[in-house]
Amino acid sequence: MTVALRKQLALEPARPETSFGPFKLLHALPWLILAAAMRVIAFGGGAVALPAIIVADISVLLAFFATARQSIEAAGGQSSLGTLTMGEQFKLSFSILWRIMLVMIAAALGGAAIGYGASYHLMAGLDGMAFDQFTHPGRFWSAWIAALVLLMILRAERDDGKVALFAAIGEFARRGLWLGAAVIVLGAVNVALAYGQEAVRIAIWNFWQTSSASQFSKNLIYFVFIFSFAMLRLWITLTILTLGLRQSYVRTD
Repeated sequence: MTVALRKQLALEPARPETSFGPFKLLHALPWLILAAAMRVIAFGGGAVALPAIIVADISVLLAFFATARQSIEAAGGQSSLGTLTMGEQFKLSFSILWRIMLVMIAAALGGAAIGYGASYHLMAGLDGMAFDQFTHPGRFWSAWIAALVLLMILRAERDDGKVALFAAIGEFARRGLWLGAAVIVLGAVNVALAYGQEAVRIAIWNFWQTSSASQFSKNLIYFVFIFSFAMLRLWITLTILTLGLRQSYVRTD
């Protein structure tokens, strides 16, 4: 383990934590709203679909950055993500995006080559870090993608913003015991969250059909439902991966 990475996860926060815990999740909300809007546009197809997908993925990454900083600090470490300007965050997110896109494309093509019928769902690996994936394998895939993104962020913090995909993959391999366990646990949690989200979705649908509440109230309930699960999924993702990464530092270094 490098000195820089040890400091990120081992040092005490530079200032006392005074904010109400649940409010920490709200840092990601604006980006999740933008991502959701772009997903709706992308599902409509046409010439705007690809740009909408790119904007949605960048928005999910920016939400991931905001949550990652909170998660690292909650684990007793420090992160420089909060000091990045908006331009630097966009630059970092785009640098990560095109590298992760190559990984997802390779995985989708490989899955199709071996006859995996839902291989195209692997292209939703980034999206699945915040929003529900389409399949159970996809939920585990999004967990691994999230681990890879976290490692790329930490390495970029150490290397003055330089993003290195293969170095992050190598780091995952070296810490595979604990990080691999964290990914498996996270995948299982994603599956459980999917069932929970579906149950709540059915309850809300029944409410929509039978309640005499105003349309505004119904829309507000659905809004809270969608983004509560998105923020919860992001927070759980970063919490599990940060704990797994920290354990890998403690146990192997």
